[in-house]
Amino acid sequence: MGDRAINWKQNLNVLWFGNFIAGIGFSCISPFIALFIGQLGNYSTEQVSILSGMAFAAPFLVKMVVSPLWGILADKYGRKPMLLRASLGMAIVIGSMSLVTSAWQLIVLRLLQGIFSGFISNANALVAAETPKDHVGHASGKLATGNVSGTLIGPMIGGLIADTFGYRYTFLITGIAMLTAFFLSVFFVHENFKPIERKKGEKQPHFLSGIPTKQILFGMFLTTLFIQATNNSISPILSLYVKQLDPTSTNIALTAGIIQAINGVAMVSIAPFFGRLGDRIGSHQILKFGLVFSMGIFFLTTFAQNVWELGTLRFFIGISDAALLPTVQAILAKYSPHDRISQVFSWNQSFQAAGNVTGPMIGSAVVLIGGYRGVFIATTILAGINLFLVRKNIKSIEIDKN
Repeated sequence: MGDRAINWKQNLNVLWFGNFIAGIGFSCISPFIALFIGQLGNYSTEQVSILSGMAFAAPFLVKMVVSPLWGILADKYGRKPMLLRASLGMAIVIGSMSLVTSAWQLIVLRLLQGIFSGFISNANALVAAETPKDHVGHASGKLATGNVSGTLIGPMIGGLIADTFGYRYTFLITGIAMLTAFFLSVFFVHENFKPIERKKGEKQPHFLSGIPTKQILFGMFLTTLFIQATNNSISPILSLYVKQLDPTSTNIALTAGIIQAINGVAMVSIAPFFGRLGDRIGSHQILKFGLVFSMGIFFLTTFAQNVWELGTLRFFIGISDAALLPTVQAILAKYSPHDRISQVFSWNQSFQAAGNVTGPMIGSAVVLIGGYRGVFIATTILAGINLFLVRKNIKSIEIDKN
């Protein structure tokens, strides 16, 4: 039992770092993607906008489709092999982006980056499978901070590296960091994997079929999609909103990057607390609190008058994220059958990718109708819909607790 305790904590620490780097890898290009593409050819402003959008969305669209496949393979052959496949593949692909000479080469590599996804979902599945049940909430909470904080802080780190060393070095340094995660996973991540033996000719069960908790699991998938959509709806207009609030500033990009990273800082700091609290009072209670709290903060953001108020409110959004995303991971871990846990987390990653794509689209569309502040009204409504769905889908959890 002592060795197991050491292993799950070691797994958690190593995979937190891997999730952090993977999150950075998917987001570090966002501050300068249009500027970088503009350097790769003689493109018009309209062409740069289209190519930038394609490059931004490419990995998320592919990840949305292929993630369930990696989940099936992980449940069949083990999560650690999938971690090594994803980390090594991403290291090579992201590092290769430093060598591109055209926008289309960058887009193709971004598509490949989506194919080599799966590190985060399999890290979640491995930690959920190897962690003692009474520590799952805490472990899931800590692990989720790696991915989310990497995704949120990535734009600031990418912009800093690009300003200091050049755009291409951002990809090179991120690739090297992902290669480090690969070697750490090889030597320091341990898995007690025993494949489920099936009778000859027995087929792999269809997704969620025969699972008593399938309503809870599917409800968490939808919750993940809505959380990601609300978080990312501001992404396309954040720098423009900052400029509107502070038109005399000469550091709009840096200010926007800091504001975008603030909620990541809050989440890293507070998520472990919510994880431990969820283990005591029930993860579903933390989830409901996070949604109600986020609705209030999104609504108040509509009335922000300066960047300081916006930054403070984004910090509070980080608190709501700390209550939401890790809690979803903990509920998935607790209510997933052991032989299909990787599939569950992979499907959740697909819904997460869908939220990453639809959120910015919703934000951009709402701006045309209701302006920048209208985005936060729309986001408040989305959070309210999410709360309604959560209350409907977790009734069986509340019955179990009572």
